[in-house]
Amino acid sequence: MNSLKTKSIEKLEEKMRDLGEDSFRRNILESAKSFKTSWIDLGRGLYSVWKDKMYKEWGFTKFDAYTVREIGIRKNTALKLLKSYYFMEKEEPGYLSLSYMDNAQAPEIATYETIDVLRLAKNKKGLDREDYTKLKEEVFAKGKDYSEVRRDLTTLIRQREELQPEEAYQKRRLATVKRFMSTLKALKKEIEISKLVSMTIIKEAERLIDKLETELS
Repeated sequence: MNSLKTKSIEKLEEKMRDLGEDSFRRNILESAKSFKTSWIDLGRGLYSVWKDKMYKEWGFTKFDAYTVREIGIRKNTALKLLKSYYFMEKEEPGYLSLSYMDNAQAPEIATYETIDVLRLAKNKKGLDREDYTKLKEEVFAKGKDYSEVRRDLTTLIRQREELQPEEAYQKRRLATVKRFMSTLKALKKEIEISKLVSMTIIKEAERLIDKLETELS
């Protein structure tokens, strides 16, 4: 694992040698090099690259091609970094301030995965402001990591569903009916092609599917 990490860093450093000290492109590579402990700098830089389409000036037709080939970050990771940084900038700008970053130790700074869970919680239908505030405190005040915050979010969602049994029941009902209709359609197609039953039964299956679709709509 260490050798893989070393090779990755060497590749970044090799690319940096050909760029000027004040080059913005070099700054992004520098952030990528240390992004395990400084993902916010990388997220900020990548957000600018994505928003202003700078990657095109550097010879890349797509943003994900730039992140993969230039700094060695997969598309999904880059998107999470973008979304997490933008969420922080929009919802929690105080934690992006230089004073906070200067006073915070690297292990105390929430990871981008943790911020992504917080972002999902903020936009989760069914969770109220109090729920979000509680999770935010767990992240920024108590320093809980990704797995713990995700577990807390799952627990909160289950608790809210228990408090709203009718809504939870309707969700389960809808999901079950959709699965049943999908299975029924697949079986109808199979028996129709194989001519395993009479057309009368196939027509009955079609009518049942139509009824289910009407009920779902």
